[in-house]
Amino acid sequence: MQNISWKSDGFSVQGWLIGPRSTVPGKKYPMIVQVHGGPAAAAAPRYISPGEQGNPLVRELVEKGYFVFLPNPRGSFGQGQDFAMANRRDFGGGDLRDILAGVDAAAAASPVDTSRLGLMGHSYGGFMTMWGVTHSQRFKAAVAGAGIANWISYYGQNGIDQWMIPFFGASAYDDPAIYRQLSPIESIKAARTPTLVYVGERDVECPPAQSMEFWHGLKAMGVPTSLVIYEGEGHGIGEPEHQQDLRKRTIEWFGRYLAD
Repeated sequence: MQNISWKSDGFSVQGWLIGPRSTVPGKKYPMIVQVHGGPAAAAAPRYISPGEQGNPLVRELVEKGYFVFLPNPRGSFGQGQDFAMANRRDFGGGDLRDILAGVDAAAAASPVDTSRLGLMGHSYGGFMTMWGVTHSQRFKAAVAGAGIANWISYYGQNGIDQWMIPFFGASAYDDPAIYRQLSPIESIKAARTPTLVYVGERDVECPPAQSMEFWHGLKAMGVPTSLVIYEGEGHGIGEPEHQQDLRKRTIEWFGRYLAD
């Protein structure tokens, strides 16, 4: 585990880099960027212990020779109120610039192959994954969990929409332009990254229609994609067999596009 710090647009930004216990001198390794949910949250240091409760996905990725980078871009907790509020009306703008600058900082600190980068996240991290693959060509594979493709339709679909007004400044009915501007589906024609999309069937916070819309757009653009809707699941994937299936699919997806 390394604590990585870097500068971005005048901000001091931080993230955690987890890597193999030992590396081969001169060899470069693929890296997966995992964006936290929220949007107001943070990736914090914690033990990755054996067993199903010890973040088995990160553990298995590291065991298979990946670095895993957990950035805390603007909008995250832990670096003051101004930093936590800096992504308002700018989802995917400054925070994506922070993440891309963090990728370069991580690569400068460890033997990371920047030509083999993956991107993944759940909830707001799922949105950032959808946004990332429609606004950057740096990632060669992605896994978007419970993401948001279209903020306009999302406003009328989800069961928790009151959180949105402080971040967007108005409702989707009063200021639809900013909601469209920040929607990944508006930039779907720029997508090139193979993307696995998954969501819970009964997700109220990030309804399945959002994942379906993004998957449909990727298919229309000829981008390799797959959609998994987990029966009976809500916002989190809780059933052990579903967790194991998702982990297997995620590792296979990244292995297909990033492995040696």
